[in-house]
Amino acid sequence: MYDLRELEAFASVVRTGSLTASCRELDLPKSTLSRRIRQLEEAVGQPLLLRQSRRIYPNDAGRLFYRYSHEILALVSQGHEALDELREGVTGVLELRCHEAFVRGWFAGVVDRFMGEHEGLEVSIRTQQQPPEAMTDAVCVWLGSVPEGNFRCDVLGHLTQGVYGSPSYFTSRGCPQSPSELDQHTWIDMLGGDEQGVELNHPVNGPWTIRCRTGRFSVDQYCVQGDAIAAGRGVGLMPHWLADRRLDAHPRQFELCMPEWHGPVLPVSLLYPHGILPRRSRMFIQHLRASVPPEWRLASGTSRIVPESGTYHSAQ
Repeated sequence: MYDLRELEAFASVVRTGSLTASCRELDLPKSTLSRRIRQLEEAVGQPLLLRQSRRIYPNDAGRLFYRYSHEILALVSQGHEALDELREGVTGVLELRCHEAFVRGWFAGVVDRFMGEHEGLEVSIRTQQQPPEAMTDAVCVWLGSVPEGNFRCDVLGHLTQGVYGSPSYFTSRGCPQSPSELDQHTWIDMLGGDEQGVELNHPVNGPWTIRCRTGRFSVDQYCVQGDAIAAGRGVGLMPHWLADRRLDAHPRQFELCMPEWHGPVLPVSLLYPHGILPRRSRMFIQHLRASVPPEWRLASGTSRIVPESGTYHSAQ
């Protein structure tokens, strides 16, 4: 019988074509990965891999053996899942990561409902302000682009964006009617993310890149940005969905200007490790997907409507 860890190492190298990439995927040192491959080849009785240039390829024996290795690993995974389903309840420590934009509102409610259904579960949540490079034992919800990393990535939905300011700011400084007027206003910068310019899009007029005048206030959290906009420090680009949640609790804190102009659409992604996940993680991922707000699934440009009055409201 072959060692499952050796089969997993071999299958990973065939998929990635690289020892370095497989080390990241399996979270192993290169010496351990190389040893497992060597031990498997000794058990099989012949080489399975070829090294050509900077990539690794299976030879004829390796391609044949990979098919059986894949089937064996799939059966093992199915067996683990079947045994997990027989267990009563969800227990252990569920490790979660969440983008700061969601952790205090929607995500906290999702976690609270899941814990209510599983009393034996412990939960650990860490707030993410930078995208993770690897996921070894946690499930993460991220807002924005996701760099390549050692994890699986599923897109849960998208958030559209618009330019917001407070009523007091607009009263004193005027409300911009087009992107060309934004250079006259102070921009609440998201930690330098807007230094290269921000592209706004109009359904008729197309894209317009703005390079706004930043003030003395840069932030790295959407909740702090909302505080700064509500306090009249300037205008800024905010996801409509986050703005609506805040306005539900604090009406008239800020207002949308230039309602037909949209900022870049932000993906909301679910990140989780490769391999066999614990039942608590699988159950939470299922619960999370069922809890995605319907507004996130609406296509860009259709998630909000503009009535004749010019004010913005969420689509029902």
